[in-house]
Amino acid sequence: MSRCSTERDPLLKRLRRTVIGGMIAAPVALSLSLGTTAHANPQWPTAEVNTTGLAVTDDTVQVGILHSLSGTMAISETGSVEAETLAIEQINAMGGVLGRQIEIIQEDGASDWPTFADRSRKLLRQDNVAAIFGAWTSASRKAILPVFERENGMLFYPTFYEGLEQSPNVVYTGQEATQQILAGIDWAWNEKGARSFYLIGSDYIWPRTSMKIARIHIEDVLGGTVVGEDYYALGHTSFGSAINRIRLRRPDMIFHAVVGGSNVAWHRQLNAAGINGDNQDVLAISVTEDEVLGIGGENVAGFYSAMKYFQSLDNENNQAFVQAFKERWGEDSVIGDVTQAAYLGPWIWKEAVERAGSFDIDKIREHLPDIELDTAPEGYVKVHPNHHLWSYTRIGKWNGDGQADVVWESPEMIEPNPFPEGYQ
Repeated sequence: MSRCSTERDPLLKRLRRTVIGGMIAAPVALSLSLGTTAHANPQWPTAEVNTTGLAVTDDTVQVGILHSLSGTMAISETGSVEAETLAIEQINAMGGVLGRQIEIIQEDGASDWPTFADRSRKLLRQDNVAAIFGAWTSASRKAILPVFERENGMLFYPTFYEGLEQSPNVVYTGQEATQQILAGIDWAWNEKGARSFYLIGSDYIWPRTSMKIARIHIEDVLGGTVVGEDYYALGHTSFGSAINRIRLRRPDMIFHAVVGGSNVAWHRQLNAAGINGDNQDVLAISVTEDEVLGIGGENVAGFYSAMKYFQSLDNENNQAFVQAFKERWGEDSVIGDVTQAAYLGPWIWKEAVERAGSFDIDKIREHLPDIELDTAPEGYVKVHPNHHLWSYTRIGKWNGDGQADVVWESPEMIEPNPFPEGYQ
């Protein structure tokens, strides 16, 4: 795909408003350092900052954005492209990285895991990009991880996921299971009095592993009951049989990880069957503002999601971020948890590069631990030595307008623990 262009894809209506990779004038509120080291017009000889043949010149550095812009996952991943593009444009407006403007090479994973692997190889081997911001599903991440480790590339992965992974070639800017699944179920148990759960998800790595972790926590740790468990292929749109079983078994809480386009059918069919926030508690780990935009707020009103970020967060950092995002992508655009986590990736990479004084992967890796972004939209994040982020867990209750009220927040930041004992 051509550099910084999305014009060929008819599905990307939101991305056509401006050419990706173009500069914007960042609002004053967002022309901030996000904790980064100041580098005013630095003079960094290319031979010193690029010793491994990356796509770095005296004036530019190329990075990749790799998400699904077509297929069933486009509904979820388009926001990540927008956020990563916005961050890069803002960094460019501030002078770039080590005095170089960032150029984007964009590729479409097309909701197909082999395509993700192929496109990542192209970005790393042919384009020699200095970093890649991308992937969404765990299946796509698993497909490209061997490529990154073999080619020694650096991936910034934005999606909440099941954990049980740690790679020197990945920075995980979303939450792992202990920060989302365990904290969310504990909230359901303690605050909603849920004792019986129905588990349902799409049929691939993340939902299945997430529900395995959830079942262990519900049954073995809390002493509750799982009364049903179902999985459906990506793109599946007929949930009548599952809904009938839910009606029959009457769980206290439906805990779900249905993703992509299936999310629309799942929630609309729940609503059509008379299952709504007035008569059934539902806690999702896969529904953000991006999904609700397609689902329709009326179909999720009164349901809950466990995330670290909601667009409605009331802090100055987030207000400035939301304003800039809407100015760039349109007043009707929305920002979900993964979108915000995607926004963090370019800023963390910029800080690591500037601390290292180099674009070389091995050198920036040494400087990733303990990077702090105290002006992140979610409030504050810090990179752990295991390449995950410390974060809060929040529970949002969805309104008919597609936004969520934060009804609970963990009392303190949760340390990332991708390999929790007893859940593997």
